[in-house]
Amino acid sequence: MEPEIYFEPISSLLSGFFKQNDDNSTLGDVLEAYIEKGKFPSLEGAQIAIIGINEDRKSVGNVGCDTAPDRVREYLYPLQIHWNRLHIVDLGNISQGHTVDDTYFAVKDVVSMLIKMDIVPILIGGSHDLTYANYLAYENIGRVINIAAVDPVFDLGHDDDELTSRSYLSRIILHQPNFLFNFTNIGYQSYFVNQDALVLMKNLFFDVNRLGNVRANMEETEPMVRNADILTFDLSAVRAADSPGNYYAGPNGFSGEEACRICRYAGMSDKLSSFGIYELNPEFDPRGQSAHLVAQMIWYFLDGFANRQHDLPYEDTKDFVRFQVYLEGQGEELIFLKSKKTDRWWIEIPLKNPVNKKYIRHHFVPCSYSDYQTALQQEIPDRWWMLQQKLMG
Repeated sequence: MEPEIYFEPISSLLSGFFKQNDDNSTLGDVLEAYIEKGKFPSLEGAQIAIIGINEDRKSVGNVGCDTAPDRVREYLYPLQIHWNRLHIVDLGNISQGHTVDDTYFAVKDVVSMLIKMDIVPILIGGSHDLTYANYLAYENIGRVINIAAVDPVFDLGHDDDELTSRSYLSRIILHQPNFLFNFTNIGYQSYFVNQDALVLMKNLFFDVNRLGNVRANMEETEPMVRNADILTFDLSAVRAADSPGNYYAGPNGFSGEEACRICRYAGMSDKLSSFGIYELNPEFDPRGQSAHLVAQMIWYFLDGFANRQHDLPYEDTKDFVRFQVYLEGQGEELIFLKSKKTDRWWIEIPLKNPVNKKYIRHHFVPCSYSDYQTALQQEIPDRWWMLQQKLMG
């Protein structure tokens, strides 16, 4: 596949951000970008690929977000780099297809190719339904995955709804064959969420987390993100005071600092292999505040990526300390692993059914020290219980 067929160069107005400093001090100085037809960046040795997606035809109420990618680049390229060993390419913008399905196909094809090459794509949308196309890329390579979504709502829609930015998750759940193992919502806002939708999410053993609970203990978002293959971020999850550039921006939500913190956690995760930020609408962002925030969120993702420690556990691993906790009342023995490199924690979920071997990548579940403390109090941590129920289903 020649990926160049799907892309158009970034705006010529951005050319002034490249190679301005002899000391290679900014992102614009060091990354290779698609700025001229016929000069597509080489992917050899690349670790990160930035991709804009100019698509908003399935946006609900936020039409105009298709123009976001180049707006974000205005604020991204001048940012200072603190890493000497990251090879980043900017592939330009995926052109709008004749139909939305054509755009989805292009995103799926490009992302699956990059994942196979061990290159992490950073997707700048565009509307949130593009997460569905990102998901399809993993079907292309036959990988069962977890998705984490930072979003004030669940984007379930209704069974008879067409695929939109507000119903993409239903399409993922119903898609056959299905390659979704677990879904985690980070920061839903209760006054936007129907009770029936909440019951459905819990019946599916999905991990849903209210905004107030998440903000009260931001450190607990780290294992949530560390368990994901995809992190998808709807910018309406950030409060309007920090990010007005979205039709649905409201008075409550994450702060800009908290959004950046989540993105850094994502970058640090060895498991996470694609990252998308959606629903930035320059029409509601006249001063560029939201575009600037998205640029900084990407910067923090890159900072986390540069500090990956490669400490994913595996069978018979020697790089972890094992802790065994027997729950007398439950008749269960829980096994925790603590990384010798990073002090991060995992809990082991036994795969008793041979059919479940397809879930071997999810055999070790990221957790926190507080989960270990819960087990010491003779209680089963929620993470262990939910995943065990899912594997028994």
